[in-house]
Amino acid sequence: MSSFLGATLMITGGTGSFGNTVLKHFLTTDIGEIRIFSRDEKKQDDMRHDLQMKCPEFADKVKFYIGDVRNQKSLRDAMSGVDYIFHAAALKQVPSCEFFPMEAVRTNVEGTDNMLHAAIDAGVKRVVCLSTDKAAYPINAMGISKAMMEHVIFANARVAAERGGTVICCTRYGNVMCSRGSVIPLFIEQIKAGNAVTITNPDMTRFLMNLDEAVALVKFAFEHGKPGDLFIQKADASTIGDLAKAVQTLFGDTGTKIIGTRHGEKLYETLITREERLRSEDMGQYYRVAADSRDLNYDKFIMDGQVDVLNAEAYTSHNTRRLDVDGIVEKILTADYVREELK
Repeated sequence: MSSFLGATLMITGGTGSFGNTVLKHFLTTDIGEIRIFSRDEKKQDDMRHDLQMKCPEFADKVKFYIGDVRNQKSLRDAMSGVDYIFHAAALKQVPSCEFFPMEAVRTNVEGTDNMLHAAIDAGVKRVVCLSTDKAAYPINAMGISKAMMEHVIFANARVAAERGGTVICCTRYGNVMCSRGSVIPLFIEQIKAGNAVTITNPDMTRFLMNLDEAVALVKFAFEHGKPGDLFIQKADASTIGDLAKAVQTLFGDTGTKIIGTRHGEKLYETLITREERLRSEDMGQYYRVAADSRDLNYDKFIMDGQVDVLNAEAYTSHNTRRLDVDGIVEKILTADYVREELK
């Protein structure tokens, strides 16, 4: 943790599931200050009181800033003296982004651009941005906005690197178990109410990772990232049908009801595209996809393109390691939320 000795870390969207898990990992370390930047004053107040109750000796390390990534001035006001940023602010719900796509653009695309410009101008040393598997081969508004967000990240990373300033990189991960609005809490809520578990498509596959793994991925990117790098964790996956069975194994079998695919859902998710695999590096538990170093002089690529792209294979929730029901039970028990609900 020496990189964070006495440093100031800012988390945008910091009242969410990711921000709370970052606090769990960092609060009692030698970090100097953690700034929570978000637009929800109620969640900030809840987080403040929770910290004062559970960790009174460390609560003063956490400072709260009301603001919105859509408003660059609020970002600039909060960013003075910040060393590092974890950018988690986003609209993440697939159906709501389908119905309000411009809201996704304003937060996920324009908001990220605002944050990065403010960070570069403020002399922030490192920024790690959080993206999603839905940005790879996107078919829905949320994924498209996140894909554009990634391109905004890579463009700003190139400019910052040319100036010799802020190092900007990105992480991309699949479903984070028990994050706000995700399916496992919904299943548990339905079971406890005595209702059947609603399944969109039992054969649909999704990556599974817990919040601690999400934070570990961001820390790995922070430690190893070069300008414009994209980091992906190798992740297990399961079918939605088996995930429902695993939750019911723990909380009781109330039956299932297939309701059909929701707006903008895929049959499976992709963490690395075929094209990205060509410039990816296997780092053990993680993949690093190097920044695309091509420039605007496309003439030199006319005769010498990337001919191997058809031989590469995308990394998806269909071709990664698939957990059975027992394996899923073991996996979801790593989530604090599940263990708390079992009590």
